[in-house]
This record gives sequence, C-alpha cells and structure tokens, in this order.
Amino acid sequence: MVKKVFTIDTLPGVQRDGTIFDMNFYTDARWVRFQRGRPRKVGGYRAIVSSANGYSRGIYVNSVDGVNSVFNGYNNGLEVVDINNLGIGAGINQFTFTGLVLTLNTLVGGTLYTNGTYTNVALTGGSGSGAKATIVVAGATVTTVTLTAAGNGYAVGNTLSATAATIGGTGSGFSIKVATINDGFTESDLNLWQFDSTFDSQGSGNQLLLAHPGQNLAQIDQTTVTPVLAGNINGTTLSPLRDTSGTTPTGDIIEVAGGVVVLHPYVFVYGDNGLIKNCVAGNPYDWNGADANETNVSSTKIVKGLPVRGGSNAPSGLFWSLDSLIRVSYTPTTVTVAGSPQTFYWRYDIISSQSSIMSSQCVIEYDGIYYWIGVDRFLLYNGVVKEIKNTFNQNYFFDNLNYAQQQKVFVNKVPRFGEIWWFFPSGNSEECNDCIIYNVREDVWYDAGEALGARRTAGFFSQVFHYPINAGATLSEQEVIFSASISATNASAVITIAPNNLVAVGQQVVSASIPSGALVSLITPNAASPTATGTSGASTIVVSSATGIVKNQSVVGTGIGVGAIVTTIVGTTITLSVVNSGAVSGAMSFSGLSLTLSANATATLVETASFETVAGQVILWQHEIGTDEVIDEEANAIESYFETSDLGFVAGGPAQTAPVGDNFWVNLERVEPDFIQSGTMTFQVTGRPYAQSNDVTSDPYEFEPTTGKIDMRQQRREIRLRFKSNVSGGNYEMGKVLLSVTLGDSRPYGN
Repeated sequence: MVKKVFTIDTLPGVQRDGTIFDMNFYTDARWVRFQRGRPRKVGGYRAIVSSANGYSRGIYVNSVDGVNSVFNGYNNGLEVVDINNLGIGAGINQFTFTGLVLTLNTLVGGTLYTNGTYTNVALTGGSGSGAKATIVVAGATVTTVTLTAAGNGYAVGNTLSATAATIGGTGSGFSIKVATINDGFTESDLNLWQFDSTFDSQGSGNQLLLAHPGQNLAQIDQTTVTPVLAGNINGTTLSPLRDTSGTTPTGDIIEVAGGVVVLHPYVFVYGDNGLIKNCVAGNPYDWNGADANETNVSSTKIVKGLPVRGGSNAPSGLFWSLDSLIRVSYTPTTVTVAGSPQTFYWRYDIISSQSSIMSSQCVIEYDGIYYWIGVDRFLLYNGVVKEIKNTFNQNYFFDNLNYAQQQKVFVNKVPRFGEIWWFFPSGNSEECNDCIIYNVREDVWYDAGEALGARRTAGFFSQVFHYPINAGATLSEQEVIFSASISATNASAVITIAPNNLVAVGQQVVSASIPSGALVSLITPNAASPTATGTSGASTIVVSSATGIVKNQSVVGTGIGVGAIVTTIVGTTITLSVVNSGAVSGAMSFSGLSLTLSANATATLVETASFETVAGQVILWQHEIGTDEVIDEEANAIESYFETSDLGFVAGGPAQTAPVGDNFWVNLERVEPDFIQSGTMTFQVTGRPYAQSNDVTSDPYEFEPTTGKIDMRQQRREIRLRFKSNVSGGNYEMGKVLLSVTLGDSRPYGN
C-alpha cells in the first residue's frame, strides 16, 4: 500500500460541547494555550509566599519605586507583602483597623487643674485625630470626660489627653484610654474585597488605598452595607472613610453594599437599589460639595464599577447592576430652575436594561473592551452590549458550574498571550477548580482541563509587575515539622534552641510555656567560644567566660560528649545534656539559635516544643514564570497535554475538514515530531471503530527534542493523537507534525 504523509491540521481551540466525532478542534487538553493556531504549554508558577491567610477574597497590586505591594483580603483581615520585580519579598504585614472612638475608660485625673466645665476640647495623643470631649475639672483634677466627637483613626488602648491651655491653663497628668472603637471592619466568611486607590490632593497629600469588604460572597444581591476603608497605601492602617471635609460635612461613614471604584479624581461607591454616589474631585473626605452626587439609577443592586475612556466626557465609568449596564459621564451642564442657575455635573445613561452578570468579580477590561459572564451567556461592551459567540465550551461552563458558589467566579487576564481567564467552581467544588479561557487574539476558546494551576480563589493581572498573581485554593493544615528542646524565659518573646536547619519564620511553636498561636518572627544565630575545663565522665564544665552562652546551645570541643547541649548555667559552671567523653580542655564552640516569637512566654523553663505549620494559610502564586510549580527550592512537574480531533479517513483524513466517504481504517506507521521542546514528551494513539464505541488507547510512545521519527503500527477507524509533557522542566510548542499512514482494513470491528 502506498504511504501518504499528512500534517495534523486540527483547528485551534478545545471544543468541549458536542460530540468528539463532530469536532474539527482539539477534543481534550490540560494546561494548554494556543498561539499562531498551534498548541503550547501554559507557563509555570512560583510561590511568592506560602503563609498568606486564606482563602483570599481579593487581590490588589500597587507598584512604586521597584516595590510591588500585593494586598490580600481574606475573611478576617487584610495583609500586604512587598516584592520586587522578580517576585522576591520581605514577609507579610497585617493591617490594623482603626476607627471612631466609641467609649473611654481608665481616667487619670492629674493635678493642679483649674476647676470648671470645658466644652469642645480637642483630645490629643493616640493614633487618630478629631476626637473631642466635654471635660469637667473639680478639686483641681479631671473628674469627668464626655465624648462629643468621635474622630477617626484611633485604636483600642490609645492614651488620650488634652493640653492644659484647653482646660483652664494650668495642671498636668490628665489621661484617659480608648476603650472601644468602630473600626468599620467585621470578620466574616462572607467578606469579598474590592480595591482601588486615589490621590488625596485636598487633604493628606497621600496616595490612599480604598478597600471595601462587602459581605457578598454567598449572594451577589446581598444588601448588608459595610464601610469603605481608607488609609495611606504605603502604611498598614485603615479606617472607615467619612464625610469630614468641605463646607458642610456630615461626619457620616461612607458605607454601601456593592463596592468602590475610582474615576480619577473622583471616588465612586455603589450598592443596593441602583445607588451610585461620588465625592468631590480630589477629596475623598468631602461628599457634599457641588460636584458630589448621590442617585439611584436602577431598581437592582449595583455590583461592579470600572473606569472607561470618556473622551470629552471624562471621567466616565461603567456600572453593572444585576440587570442593567449604566454609563456615568462627567458632563457639567447649567440650567435655570425657577429663575436660578443650577449646574448638574453627571449624566447617567442606561446602556442596557436587559442584561445580567454572574458575579461581581467576573468583569474585566481588555484593550478598551469590557468582557464578563452573564447568568447564561458571555457578554462584551464595545460601545454596545453584545454576546460573545462561544461554540467551544459554553455548555461545559454553564452545565458544570456550581451555581451555589457563583460569586466566587473571578476573572484575570494574560495580555502576553491575548487571554482572558475565568476561574470557576465546577461540580460540587466550593472553590474554583477550573477555568475557561477566551483568546481574544486568536478568537478561540479553551479551558485549563481542571489543572492544579486553575485551583485559585482571587487574582490580579500583570501591569508594572509583569506576572499575573493568583491565590491558591488549598488551605494548609496544622502539622508537626519537627520537635526540639527550647529554653523559655517568662515574659520574654525570645526562646533558644540548638542549631536546626528545619526552623523557619512563620512556624507555630507549641509548648506549655508558649501562648497558643505564637509564631516565629525572627531567627538570630548565637555563639560563644570560651576555653573550658572538665573531668571525664562528669556532666559539667567550667568556662573562662559565660558571656554569650545560653541554654540549648550545642557544644563541641576536646572531651565533650557527642550531642552535648547546654541545660543549665550557674556562673561559669555549665551543665550539659551528656557526660564528658574525656578530659575537657582548650577552646569550646557554643552555637545555637535565638528565636523571636509573636508572643511572650508565660514561664521560665526548658522543655520540648513542636514546631508546626499554621492551619488556614494559602500560597500566593506568581504565574507565567518558568515551566514548573516551584515552592521554595522544590520544583514539581506540571502535566500538560492535548488531544487532536478525529484524523480518520471516515472524517476526511488527517488533513481534511469534510468527510469524503472512504470507509477505511487509518493504519498509522510513523509520526515525525515537530516541536520546540524541553524534556521528554509522549504521545498515545486512541480511537474507536464507531462514534459511540469505546476508545482503545495505545501505550505511550516517548520522544526527545532530538527524536526524528517514531515508527509503529496502529490502526483505528476513528483516530486521535494525545501528546503529553509531564517532566520537571518540560515545555513545548507544536509545529507541523507529519503522519505517515496507509489505508487499513475496510471492515471495522465491534458493534
């Protein structure tokens, strides 16, 4: 039989909808993308930090002077890790939530004050500002402090006072503590964070981080209002955003059910009943000026807002309600009402009143076009709302989505390859475990094939930091890493242990003398090198100087027993954990580690402690870097494979797109790989005699980057090829693979 040579001419994209035999696209794939119409492996990912609090419910990145601050919002708080442009960081810092003073306690009255009642007294001290009180002085001491203005930015335990000039002009020693505050933040598993930033040009002169922890995770239409939080973006403190500036401040906390977005220089908030509200230009603390506004433009909740190019009507923004898309534009217009001119600054246009949105996290802008998922289709806005055609995996997505967790659907993008990634929880999964990908550049769809790299809960796309960041969906469990003897001192945060390569910052230390939840925050080597004498068989030695010697140091020197550890220190007499193996003389080497913990010890003793992982933590991943999954120094292979469309003669042949009626098997005799390839790859031949029969799959055939051909004899009537890379360092881009085939048997087997 004359051999024919074909190329694999499967069309780009992975088609999940429809039957396998009816597809001209790739029929299956995992961790594969398409470029120039050909499949290639998706990039690897590396752990930035392994101890972020999880699950992450919102990520935001701010870049200044080569430092990328990665903000991670989770159920019980907010944290930030600063990394350079390589993704290398300096640890995680937790945010503190400060707020309005509610109550005061622990009054110290002071002495020599002038008796009287003093009103509107500014309280000094503490972390905040703006608190005022009525202060009563009797018997030359402060006897009563009644709060009249709550201020903002205070923390529980702050010590406040007042200048003598404001309470009579004499006296000293008055103080009072902050007992309770309203910090605007509620710990909740329902918290879903939205972030943005703005410049406070009228007040502090700082770039502000704006954060809204809405309790929307379970229901997109949740109506519970929560405050917008604000603070210096270079700090670690947030307070409720309030209307405290301008000519008519109300003092109200800015709180909504939806979220926050900045249309520079305006801050917009939005929420239930179509609420859209904005501050004065450049002043996020003034919500009552001429160009501030509040209106309800829809009957349903506004769940997302994004800036849009406004041209002459800048700034402008798009706002998604549950059933509408609204455009807001800055268009100052002066009209005469009842003989008086009035200026209206904002225009609200309903782009569509019959739209929908799957989740508040599923909208993204790509080159001026806005993409999102509706409740039953994929949509875009490019001046008008349009459906995105998807014949590849629309049913795959909507049929497999866990609708009970639809608010966890979130979007990211990889502009390097023209991709928009929608992560979603499929089946019974309560967290995202797959994603579908729309390649804008290639105009094709595919998915991650439930790859491990798709198990993410939040993300942020590449900008100055040129790697996408995504948060892992696997919570750590509390597990013992190792156990060791520690020496603890009551009321001290420093413990000592013998040298140990397993100890690391962030580990939890568990023992009787250490408070629950204490973590290692700093590791400092300690050492000493005195001379010493001692008797063979004794467990003590006498050193020339005990300076630098601490409990749990290891000891090495002439006559010292193997594994000796310092157990007690009395003057220059040192007791060891083992007896001397001989006469002790000469210089000794004492070495150990001093560990600073996040809490003070409650007793002074030497005891065994376990060093454990902390439960409930996740990894923040830097994507599109290398080819493997990398955690610290450990690299793990990422499985990537793709399967062609049917290449049988009954489907038109390996390089045809329409059946030609040749009822023959394909007898595959040779495959000539054409890959840009790293590491070993395999391929398998699979297929069936009829469209609804079971597949028969061959054993894997291995090939290397230098392999010219693979000879075989495989026959299928309907035939497909599956190529796979699953080795550390493995990578590939497919070119034009050649197949040598002959006509096989004309009588297919089976039913």
